[in-house]
Amino acid sequence: MAVEKENPAANNPVLAQQDEKIKRQLGKIEYKIMVMSGKGGVGKSTVSINLAIGLSLQNFYVGLLDVDLHGPNVPKMLGVERGELQKRPDGTVGPVYYSPNLKFMSVEPLLPDKDSAVMWRGPLKMSAIRQFIYDIEWGDLDYLIIDAPPGTGDEQMTVAQTIPDAFAVVVTTPQEVSLLDVKKSLSFCKQVGMPVIGIVENMSGMICPHCGKAIDVFKRGGGQKLAEETGIPFLGRIPVDPRIVTTGDAGKPVMAMYPNSLTAEAFEKICQNVINSTQMFAAKRKEEEAAKEDNKS
Repeated sequence: MAVEKENPAANNPVLAQQDEKIKRQLGKIEYKIMVMSGKGGVGKSTVSINLAIGLSLQNFYVGLLDVDLHGPNVPKMLGVERGELQKRPDGTVGPVYYSPNLKFMSVEPLLPDKDSAVMWRGPLKMSAIRQFIYDIEWGDLDYLIIDAPPGTGDEQMTVAQTIPDAFAVVVTTPQEVSLLDVKKSLSFCKQVGMPVIGIVENMSGMICPHCGKAIDVFKRGGGQKLAEETGIPFLGRIPVDPRIVTTGDAGKPVMAMYPNSLTAEAFEKICQNVINSTQMFAAKRKEEEAAKEDNKS
């Protein structure tokens, strides 16, 4: 049974005003994609960041929104120091530019210090995510990549309610325990009516640190098998590469640091598949909306 998307603004003029601002902001963004996972530790943020960078390198204008409020790693992994937010005279805050084609927003630069814990319940988290959309001047974007925390909680529900035309990319590892949790993510997307444009299999095989070749030391193929079983597009697999860890810690993502590596090549294929899949699902959505209008008339 589908879950009805709540409308908290129905009897609240303040929220209704925010909804109007959100609608205007989202109207400037062509595609919105939430990157999610059923469990933690599968490399979801790594996929989000390198996907955003990969799209920006193809001359798309990209925004990266970090809604992992309890574990905001995007600023660290992009190498952006605290205090680099755009502060405007009216008190609003602009996104941080990573490159001319890529800008991002995260709660981490807004905290008193980088070690501060975010101890927020659902309503506060919902308010923060909504504010990241309506109060941040994203401008015209081709893609907004939303890095969500693991699971199917408040953050994912808020994105689904606030951005009704969002798509989802689900990240998994080949292990059975991860695949079980992914099915919960797929169920969530089905219930809230969020199309899943594809599955990414991370940590699939390993890149030898000495010769640079792919070695099938770890299990692989589980994500692709799940995609085939569910009829969801398989976007590609990313091998275990020690450089992903070192580049992430250094704030220099592998797509930017090692553009000629097998790992960067894997991300490039995923980026292209995301572009193709997004355009296909968007065209299908427009056809369905047009058919509904025809039926009304």
